[in-house]
Amino acid sequence: MKQQLHYTLFSVILFLSCSVFGQDISLYQQFNGRYDFVFFGNTLNTIENNNINGLPAPPCTILTSSSADLSLNSDDVIESAYLYWAGSGTGDFQVKLNGQDITPQRTFSIINSSGLPCFSAFSNITSLVLSAGNGTYTFSDLDLTSIIADYCPHGGNFGGWAIVVIYKNNVLPLNQLNIYDGMQAVPSAINITLNSLNVIDNQDAKIGFVAWEGDKNISVTESLRINGNLIGNPPLNPVNNAFNGTNSFTDSSTMYNMDLDVYNIQNNINIGDTSAQIQLTSGQDFVMINAIVTKLNSQLPDATIAINNVDLSCNSRQIVVDYTVSNFNSTNILPSGTPIAIYANGIFIQPTVTLTTIPIDGSENGQISILIPDSIPADFDLQFVVDDNGSGIGVVTELNENNNIDLMPISLWLSPIFNLMPNKEACNEGLGRGTFDFSDYEELVKVNLTDSVSFYATQEDAENEVNPIFNTNNYIAVTTPATIFIRIENEHCFSITSFLLTTKNCPPIVHNFVSANNDPYNDTFFVEGLRDIFLNFKTSIYNRWGALVWTGNNNTEDWNGFATKGILLDNHQIPAGTYYYVIELNDPDYQSPLVGYLYLTR
Repeated sequence: MKQQLHYTLFSVILFLSCSVFGQDISLYQQFNGRYDFVFFGNTLNTIENNNINGLPAPPCTILTSSSADLSLNSDDVIESAYLYWAGSGTGDFQVKLNGQDITPQRTFSIINSSGLPCFSAFSNITSLVLSAGNGTYTFSDLDLTSIIADYCPHGGNFGGWAIVVIYKNNVLPLNQLNIYDGMQAVPSAINITLNSLNVIDNQDAKIGFVAWEGDKNISVTESLRINGNLIGNPPLNPVNNAFNGTNSFTDSSTMYNMDLDVYNIQNNINIGDTSAQIQLTSGQDFVMINAIVTKLNSQLPDATIAINNVDLSCNSRQIVVDYTVSNFNSTNILPSGTPIAIYANGIFIQPTVTLTTIPIDGSENGQISILIPDSIPADFDLQFVVDDNGSGIGVVTELNENNNIDLMPISLWLSPIFNLMPNKEACNEGLGRGTFDFSDYEELVKVNLTDSVSFYATQEDAENEVNPIFNTNNYIAVTTPATIFIRIENEHCFSITSFLLTTKNCPPIVHNFVSANNDPYNDTFFVEGLRDIFLNFKTSIYNRWGALVWTGNNNTEDWNGFATKGILLDNHQIPAGTYYYVIELNDPDYQSPLVGYLYLTR
């Protein structure tokens, strides 16, 4: 990125032997457009602090209220209004303006050259001034009467208030207004450097100061310089007495111990200047600078960019980004073709440009498809930088070079990872039918415990999330082998895996008691796990003498105590007693037949 437009303000070590503490003056707010400013306010002092020509110091008194007028043109539109008040002591922060209670949003403090504390306070009073408009403003309840006795012998008794008003008017040129504030002491020097300017017209360029405790009777090396040139506004503000209790807006010289001064600097800022140097000095008078306002006719764009939306697809590194380039808070158009650099984790990915000229306060929406390289992790920072050619260098001079970036954390959508599940096997219940319990797979398949899991009989059902299997602890597969599909799903994507259900021919269980009495319990010779499982089985029944009395297979009914072999007597009914069975399974896993005794009763 090119260097940010910045404002560097600093003070050097005071030449006085005392220690002075404060808050360095720095940029508080900036306005770009058809703006101008005005100060108004008043002191609470009734006379200069310092004695004159050896005469005794003035009486140690101070007011608790004073008034001043705001008078703008009818077509001036108030944009912002800021109240500053200050005085001797550690601070009175419960004051009123036009009878309304005011409390500060910020406060400042400093130690004067006599080692005594002084204070200042700030409040944004835009709504109050917008409501009141032009007229008389009365500031009250700043009561310093109980603490000024220690300040008067040293000429440090002061109090006052000032309102900085920023207003807009369509007849004004395009300006840049900068408001700086803090609480910084002069003597010594305050230096301000304004960089990256684009001065197109120096007409009506000006600088204004809100300062406290200046005395017109002390003028030791007091100066204001712009680009090294000594500035004054005589006779109100001589070049050697900048801080002398005056108000340049009203030509008043009775703003005792405060200054609301404005200086025309148009002959010291040249067309084409890209920087300006401002220096304040004071060799003796302890002056406190509270606020500085500059107005320069400068026409520049101010490009900003926002990532609005990122469309992601599962398991894809191709993303689509909607973004907006804006030219808000600017004083000139942003040209078409302004480069935009796209970064991922700080690595340049690809460029694009603006397509149209973007007017002041205008925007342009854009969309771009970006392929994220494999070297970038799935979680990364997506960064769009406007006015960047991909190497950190811009091509457009802007009002603010530090607001060109927008960043959005991105997590690519990836299908969840999972554990492979082993196949499940159950006993063949007949013709490949089996009952299975895979309810524990819901947790075992997950790597990320927050993923959701569901089961399906077909892949198509799994992909479409229809007809899920609910009875995972007692699932009946009518035929096997059968494939069960598992859908594992996170917030955005899903994965599908599967396992196989198979059956095996488990050992049959022989029930060797037959009561052929039509009761109807145990009326036949029943072998559990035999019929429709061992399809080629053969069962033979022998009597106690070894004679074959019956044979059957998968196509015959179970033996019911009647003979079909040998000597067939008494309607083929054989007597109760002990018999011998031989069951040949004819299965490669069961080479030996099942043999044993069975008992027939009637």
